[in-house]
Amino acid sequence: MGGPCEEVMDAFGLTEPAVLLPGGQGETWRSEAVVLKRVVSESVWRAEVLDGLPESEAFRVPRPVRSLRGEWVEFGWEASELLAGATDVRRQDEVLTAAEAFHEAVAGLPRPGFLEGRDDPWSDGDRVAWGEQSYDGSPAYGELTAPLVDAWRQVELAEQVVHGDLPGNVMFADGLPPAIIDWPVYWRPPSWASAVAVADALCWYGAEPDLAARWAHLPEWGQMLIRALIYRMTTEDLVAGQDFWAGVARTSYEPVIELALSYVG
Repeated sequence: MGGPCEEVMDAFGLTEPAVLLPGGQGETWRSEAVVLKRVVSESVWRAEVLDGLPESEAFRVPRPVRSLRGEWVEFGWEASELLAGATDVRRQDEVLTAAEAFHEAVAGLPRPGFLEGRDDPWSDGDRVAWGEQSYDGSPAYGELTAPLVDAWRQVELAEQVVHGDLPGNVMFADGLPPAIIDWPVYWRPPSWASAVAVADALCWYGAEPDLAARWAHLPEWGQMLIRALIYRMTTEDLVAGQDFWAGVARTSYEPVIELALSYVG
């Protein structure tokens, strides 16, 4: 897919050519001080929420930008302000601290209706992790997730809108609070969102097991880690299948699975 067309640029009053930004799955563009992305199911809902969110000393968010007609979406594109900063996956404690403040700020929002209609590997992986959907998967996936499934049990935790992909979506800039960007919306306990971040950091970003220990005070920590791993592993299997587990993925997940199980009472 290419960048925003002339109609999109005109709709948002932008004159500088759009430049592809790193990350963002190759679909995030910048023109002047505005970031442009193709819309997803939650785009309008998210714009309304972020537009009305009070300023915080604990985190920043990219405020949405209306088009010249006052709309959040034009020709399949949405816009938001460009924030200062860069991601740093080594700073996961700060990521998690900012996320706690962000989740507290959005805790009172009702469950969004668009969640029911989402049909993609990430949404399916989430439902599988919470026992809301079945999935057989590849042989390697079944072997790796078996101990997690055996240790899985029901929990009773309050759910709310959360950010489901934190580690690479929090930016840092000197003198400013962390910026939480690219919000994929899920309806789960905040401790699950933290567990996903910790699992990702342990599997892919070189974090030490002490990271999990520092956040073990969160509710149902062992069960949240189990669900975080099942979520990620199911999504990976849905996207790539058996071949995904032939390389580094297995050795990346195996010690984290063992660690997660150690937190299950």
